[in-house]
Amino acid sequence: MQSTFERHVVAVPKGPLRWKTSATSEGGAVEVAVLIPCFNEEGAIGAVVEAFRDALPNARIYLYDNNSEDRTVAVGGAKGAIVRHEQMQGKGNVVRRMFADVEADVYVLVDGDGTYDASDALRLISYLLEHHVDLVNGLRTGVHVRRGHQLGNEIFNRIVGWLFGSRFTDMLSGYKVMSRRFVKSFPALATGFEIETELTVHALQLRMPVAELPTRYGPRIDGSASKLRTVRDGFKILWAIVTLIKRERPLAFFTAGCLGLIALSLGLAAPLAVTFIETGLVPRLPTAVLAVGLMVLAFLSLACGLVLDTVTRGRIEMKRLHYLSLPAAGEAYVG
Repeated sequence: MQSTFERHVVAVPKGPLRWKTSATSEGGAVEVAVLIPCFNEEGAIGAVVEAFRDALPNARIYLYDNNSEDRTVAVGGAKGAIVRHEQMQGKGNVVRRMFADVEADVYVLVDGDGTYDASDALRLISYLLEHHVDLVNGLRTGVHVRRGHQLGNEIFNRIVGWLFGSRFTDMLSGYKVMSRRFVKSFPALATGFEIETELTVHALQLRMPVAELPTRYGPRIDGSASKLRTVRDGFKILWAIVTLIKRERPLAFFTAGCLGLIALSLGLAAPLAVTFIETGLVPRLPTAVLAVGLMVLAFLSLACGLVLDTVTRGRIEMKRLHYLSLPAAGEAYVG
């Protein structure tokens, strides 16, 4: 029986990656940028840079330091990484800076903790180019993800899948390969670890061609500690999902609020209606006023949802047009 990896293997070129665009038969070398956001990864960053240098010898490897207090910058720079800095703390801030600064055809986003397998990068890139997709998500395989993280990941994947479309099973993976049109059309707003959720929703909302391939996920290198806090960052990711629903699916968000207010209003008004039918009196006037006010707020909520849904649809259309104005990933071939 084939393993999960064997079922997802694509032909990996033996020479330098090259491509052809749909507009011309001429090909050129694919410019690959490896983006590594780092915060206090002195123990792992050297091995990570070396591994990606071996796997992608023609790629430019960027190490974006986020106020590290150890020798992350010195170790990464000594291994040949292009070192840059982002002062605003948080992974989302670093990713936004990287996407704005770096120019390439294909972007490989990976954590600097040494848990992701660099040897899978060429396979993911080849799939992106050969199948003309804009995002290849690395599906983590292994037993090194903490139980709390696994549970939270599954819950968040189900929520996002239910609301925006179920096309990923590991949206919080830190290993992603993206096309230029994906990166340059992504309006990064997240500040922390919720950036992976925002990347996923961006792809789903614009109905981009995407894929998810398995990649090995190993233990952290000695001396590297996780920056992700299960409860604190879990709540941040959940709040980011709620914010994205409000921003990207306002009609559903405000309709839910409308139905809740209607239910509360009817619950308060029902006993008053029974009393009024029996006696012709309304003995609890404040409750009656509250019930009427809640019903008014319910329909105001619905009106907000309808108006914002129109605004959001126009914004999505503009994002889609900007996305289409960028060149698509080409067809990979060996030159």
